[in-house]
Amino acid sequence: MRPLQRKLLRDLWRLKAQVLTIALVVASGVGGFIGSLSTHASLVSLRDAYYDSARFGHVFVAARRAPQRLEAAIRAIPGVVDVETTIAGNVMVTLPDTVESMTGRVVALPERGTPRINRVFLRSGRWLEPDDAHGVLVNEAFARARHLEPGSRVTLLVNGRFESLEVRGVALSPEYVFAAAHGGFADDTRFGVFWLSHAKLAAAYDMEGAFNSAALRLARGASVPRVIAALDRLLAAYGSRGTYAREDQPSNRALSQEIGEQQVFGTVLPAVFLAVAIFLLNVLLARHIATERLQIAALKALGYANRSIGLHYLALSLVIVGLGTLIGLGVGALLGQWMTQLYTGYFFFPVHAWHVEPWILAVAIGVAVLGAVGAAAGAVRAVVRLPPAEAMHPPAPAHFRRTLLERLHLGRLLPDEARMILRELERRKLRTALTVVGVASSVAIVIAGTWWGDAFDRLIDIELHRRERADVIVALTEAETPAALHAAARLPGVLAAEGSRDVPVRLRNGPYQYRTNVTGLAADARLRPMLDADLKPLLLVEGALLLTDRLARRLHVRPGDALWVEPLEGTGQPRLVPVALETGDLMGMRAYMTRRDAAALAGDSDNVNGIRLRIDRNRLGEFYERARSIPVFASIGDKVLMVRHFRATSRRNLLVFTGVLSAFAACIAVGVVYNSARIALAEHAWELASLRVLGFTRGEVSWILLGQVGLQILVAIPIGCLLGYGLAALLAELIHGEEFRIPLVILPRTYAFAILVMLGAALASAAIVRRRIDRLNLVAALKTRE
Repeated sequence: MRPLQRKLLRDLWRLKAQVLTIALVVASGVGGFIGSLSTHASLVSLRDAYYDSARFGHVFVAARRAPQRLEAAIRAIPGVVDVETTIAGNVMVTLPDTVESMTGRVVALPERGTPRINRVFLRSGRWLEPDDAHGVLVNEAFARARHLEPGSRVTLLVNGRFESLEVRGVALSPEYVFAAAHGGFADDTRFGVFWLSHAKLAAAYDMEGAFNSAALRLARGASVPRVIAALDRLLAAYGSRGTYAREDQPSNRALSQEIGEQQVFGTVLPAVFLAVAIFLLNVLLARHIATERLQIAALKALGYANRSIGLHYLALSLVIVGLGTLIGLGVGALLGQWMTQLYTGYFFFPVHAWHVEPWILAVAIGVAVLGAVGAAAGAVRAVVRLPPAEAMHPPAPAHFRRTLLERLHLGRLLPDEARMILRELERRKLRTALTVVGVASSVAIVIAGTWWGDAFDRLIDIELHRRERADVIVALTEAETPAALHAAARLPGVLAAEGSRDVPVRLRNGPYQYRTNVTGLAADARLRPMLDADLKPLLLVEGALLLTDRLARRLHVRPGDALWVEPLEGTGQPRLVPVALETGDLMGMRAYMTRRDAAALAGDSDNVNGIRLRIDRNRLGEFYERARSIPVFASIGDKVLMVRHFRATSRRNLLVFTGVLSAFAACIAVGVVYNSARIALAEHAWELASLRVLGFTRGEVSWILLGQVGLQILVAIPIGCLLGYGLAALLAELIHGEEFRIPLVILPRTYAFAILVMLGAALASAAIVRRRIDRLNLVAALKTRE
């Protein structure tokens, strides 16, 4: 083994604690990068493989009632390679020993065989026989949440008639990976998908020889807009409710948005980790080389070339980063598998498999190696430029001057130890600033990983308490006269009732268009008031639209402009409607009108298809008992139960995510604080030993050294809080989607938690350094300058 190689091993062992802390920071960045991006790649692969194997549709359409003979005409549309029609509808679900009603979606299976498009995968049990009038398949998410299995019984209210059915099997469908009622939160405990025999549903909905839902597969390169336009014309006379592409299919849109967030987490936060690791490595090498001037001079005098010495220190950098990268590869694999399992437990796929793309590993390793080279570059440059004769001499003392406090004649007000601390920090401004930035980064990362709980709490408060003030939201099977509203108001426990009219529409502004619902409300609505971004009341304007601000930006319109509104149900015709105001809704991309105007879009009078109710929760059981027997009620949504499920799900996921980020941030904090204190101890061992000989106690000497670190932490904490706010704002901007906007809210408890994580890591580092100070060999330290 060559001498420089032996020296490298000795240096690594002597600096083992510092090497390990820096390696852990590198591991955090590499692991976060690999874990997040491999999760994203795995979910994309699982989704695409599932869609391909299930022959997931490219285009979807719903109608009121279309004759089966149109299937041939749809198949003849240029670009269509296959079409499958079916019958589907919304139902209310009742399970034995449950009080509340749940919501469901029923879908007819083909009369012969299994679906060709949107294939249903059987997970357990058996398929339905074509003439099985008393059996049902249920989707896996609902079955798991409600502990249903083959042999369990469910009761469905199908088109006004109760059907008691036995679960024959548990299944999956690509149409309902994200299963939610009316586009709301995915609540597996309260929304289920059920597949019944075609004959059963055809009889229930009077659909013999007809269909109300269809899915199409297109040829490669086919024009989706042209197929949609042709299909809309073909089904216009049969109550078409609008054709839409796969990208607008509710389940796929929600799934794609969730998957896309992993790209943000896989790049932004790991970039911070790696930047801090490079900073630490640079500081370690620079200070390490500064303490080895004599050894470097001796090596040069003995004939070692600059190149050999430079490569020696570069190898030290690469070994540290290599160790961190190896740890990061393991951390990334574990994190990626865990996150993939977490998401596939939320979005159900037939196969749960994690894999990592080679390019992800290559990029992670490449970035880490480049960071190691970059961190070592400056220190190595100083090595090769140092003449042996100059290196033999101690470094020239720095040019010090009186500190600011001393120039202001305030220095005498402080103890001697405090003045020593302030002098050291002020005279080494760059080193102090870099340490402060490193500590602040760890605080910022904890904030960026924990503020989501605050944001979702505010989202729920604004959207489901201040804007949506109803306790229960009822969806009707069809638009009904206001008599249905009066009947709902007379149900047991109802304190207040308001009707609404939802009309599916396509909004157009030149080349920009969007498919959504227009919600019609009473001008004086109290259970669903119109509020702006500051939660101030807005008034609905007769004959005009109110748009959410994100929808207005999507369509490139502002108040005062006009939009073409094309109703997708009823007999109404497209019309040009002015935009009056923008609302500040955080959820959904909706449009609002007065209830009468919304009904006019569909071509009918002031009918309602939704009812909001305030309920005396002490009489909730009576309410559900009566409400289940009303045929026109398609679904009943209990806001309290929905919020409870959302909080429970998000809290569980956030708790684990917060724990991972806090551990990564603690690694940064320990790496910065420990390395700063440990290197300062190595640099000032002679001075500290001299103070001990002069009579300073161990505590006083420790205070001088650790006080520098403590003061830097105190300065870094508010900076870290500001950086955390900025990082949270960046993440919120990068991951905001169409369905919701995350409010940038960070509560004091989040800042307090981040500060506690930082202080805990700092105290642990300080304890280790204090132990080294207590064990300082005074004789050896005082001999270092001889």
